[in-house]
Amino acid sequence: MKRLFSVCMSLMLIAGVAAGCSSNEESNTTEENNESTTEEVVTLNMFQFKVEIADQLQEMLKEFEAEHPNIKVKLETVGGGADYGAALKAKFASGEAPDIFNNGGFTELGLWKEHLEDLSDQPWVEHVLPIGKVPMTDEDGKLYGMPVNLEGYGFIYNKDLFEQAGITEPPSKFSELLAAAEKLEANGITAFSAGYAEWWVIGQHLLNIGFAQQEDPVAFIEGLSDGSDSFIGNERFKEFQQVVDMELKYGNANPLTTDYNTQVTLFATGEAAMLQQGNWTENMIYEINPDMNMAFLPIAINDDASVDRLAVGVPNNWAINKNSEHIEEAKLLLDWMVSSETGQRYMTEEFAFIPAFDNIEPAGLGALGESILEYSVANKTIPWTWFRWPDGANKDFAAAIQEYAAGQITYDQVLEKFQATWDNLKK
Repeated sequence: MKRLFSVCMSLMLIAGVAAGCSSNEESNTTEENNESTTEEVVTLNMFQFKVEIADQLQEMLKEFEAEHPNIKVKLETVGGGADYGAALKAKFASGEAPDIFNNGGFTELGLWKEHLEDLSDQPWVEHVLPIGKVPMTDEDGKLYGMPVNLEGYGFIYNKDLFEQAGITEPPSKFSELLAAAEKLEANGITAFSAGYAEWWVIGQHLLNIGFAQQEDPVAFIEGLSDGSDSFIGNERFKEFQQVVDMELKYGNANPLTTDYNTQVTLFATGEAAMLQQGNWTENMIYEINPDMNMAFLPIAINDDASVDRLAVGVPNNWAINKNSEHIEEAKLLLDWMVSSETGQRYMTEEFAFIPAFDNIEPAGLGALGESILEYSVANKTIPWTWFRWPDGANKDFAAAIQEYAAGQITYDQVLEKFQATWDNLKK
């Protein structure tokens, strides 16, 4: 019996050891399998300037992450009154260069080209509208950016306030615009919401009208650089003064301290009848006043028929840092944004963008987007020229306009300052 008990215990011990070994082997195998199927989570840093879509863009990126669990996207937005260009330079200088960022193209393309990945072979390229390729295509035909969208700007006007003042026809010439401002004023309605605290509102968008209304805007810009043209004595820039004077005379109080948010809010709440801005303000306006009845007017500087046009262009482009450690993931995100059903829905319905791609149907556009489409279809547009200006000129231009608005210098001195800025910054 003792011998039998001893044999049984030995067999049980051997069985237990065998079971334990089997269990360890299975555990090790499972861990190895888990390690082989778990991919590294990649984080993309996306740095962009369109504050008006920051929340919607964040929501879109969450959906991208849900579809691509191994990719996380950290979004940072700097825009509105902040200087995105300076912030981007600081990022690169500090060694925190983003993977994806914005680039305006033309002059800006040249300034940043050494940091940009060539995107010519990407699948979305064949769908970009011709106007969308121009800003980011170099002299060799290589494409370095994906257009964010198409945008336009002018004077946004409140149709109800115009009707209240007895204005039955939307003005398309300067004399008609001035008459409308006078009529609004006579009816106790502030005509313009003027945001002269923002350099880009006056030194870029507003001043662009003087450039874009030239007979040949590109030739004029080239003439400024080679000395064959000048701001001083130029007819379009003489006429530009009357637009500034009109906006200051019939605009809100304290325009020099009125920032972007205040400017848009004044219009959205019905405290002013016109707003010099673009369709990027649409979401913000509707959030404040869902019933706003609005459309665009051109920023007319004279009474020629040619001034009945809106400034339409590509506001900016998505670019990829060619030194990024995650270039393929960054390319995947950009393609997803314009090729997936989710990305296209956000572009049209949530961002209220006018797509720069022929494979995306414009849908869900508000009144401003529709107004821009009408002008574009009718071929009543003028270009955005500031991407061809010397780097930093827009801020100097704005400073001169602000000095004039404050009564510190004459308009002749404004033009002299414009010319000095160009001469000092041109290459």
